Amino acid sequence: MLDISGIETFYGESQILFGVTLQVKAGQVVTLLGRNGMGKTTTVNAIMGLKEPSGGSIRFRKLALRGLPSHAIAQHGIALVPEGRQIFPNLTVYENLVATAANRRNASRPWTLERIFEMFPSLESRRSNRGDSLSGGEQQMLAIGRALMTNPELLILDEATEGLAPMIRSEIWRCLEMLKAEGLAILLIDKNLEALTRIGDWHYIMEKGRIAWSGDSTALAADPEIRVRYLGV
Repeated sequence: MLDISGIETFYGESQILFGVTLQVKAGQVVTLLGRNGMGKTTTVNAIMGLKEPSGGSIRFRKLALRGLPSHAIAQHGIALVPEGRQIFPNLTVYENLVATAANRRNASRPWTLERIFEMFPSLESRRSNRGDSLSGGEQQMLAIGRALMTNPELLILDEATEGLAPMIRSEIWRCLEMLKAEGLAILLIDKNLEALTRIGDWHYIMEKGRIAWSGDSTALAADPEIRVRYLGV
């Protein structure tokens, strides 16, 4: 579904990504791991057209994404839940959810307000509240709901549970497990290794802008040296 091959990026004269290659297959949950500053968010930004790579290729269902504006990439079926949530603070919960709602691929069971409120009941009770009046956990639920309302084929989450209370984290992981069961492809950045190895099918570890290791959950769980060397756990 998503095929990234040899991408390189620069900020000014500083190179950030060095030949990053990874894949996300249909229905897979793939994680992108690594310490802060290793290039994970830059990789996501390259996928979404927010940072133009200087080399390599990015294809989504064989469509070349390099050079496309971010809104066009989203319209082709990729949705991003960005780090820091970035909901529309002056819009209500309802307005945030319907602002970009679409079913461009004519999904047989599209995401609707009713489905989002069924998944996150606390949002329904606050549907008339402005985004900036929500708690951090509610804002993250809203950011996920907003992304799902575009009815994507691939959902990308950058720091899915960062800074959230344990109860809210559990709610987010429950949501992601449900989405996986429905067959949605997910590219996921987070630091909760226990949850990631439970839900993830394949893992990539980044180190200084390169893919330093990749493997499945069994291999990651079985190699404590890898976790200490690259993740500091």
